[in-house]
Amino acid sequence: MYARRRRTYFVLMGTCLALFVSAWAFVRLWSVQAAVGMAFAAMLLPPLAAWAANRRGPDDRWWDDPTGDPKSDEWWDELDGKKKRQ
Repeated sequence: MYARRRRTYFVLMGTCLALFVSAWAFVRLWSVQAAVGMAFAAMLLPPLAAWAANRRGPDDRWWDDPTGDPKSDEWWDELDGKKKRQ
C-alpha cells in the first residue's frame, strides 16, 4: 500500500513539475494563455498529491496498532473479537 501511495505522489508531482517547466520554457512562446492555464493546472496538483500520499487505503489497519499499554491492548483485542473471553 505504501509503495502505491508513494508512486502516485511522485507521478502527480512529476506531472506538476513538467507542466510548470514546459509552460514557461516553451509554451509561452506560442500562447501565453495556454502557459497560464498550464501553470494554474500545475498549481492544483501539489495539494492533490499530498492528499493521495497521506490517504489510508482499505488494507491499512492503523487502528490495530498496539498502544504499548498491555491492559489497554488486551481490552481492545477483546472488544475487536481477536481474543476470546476466559
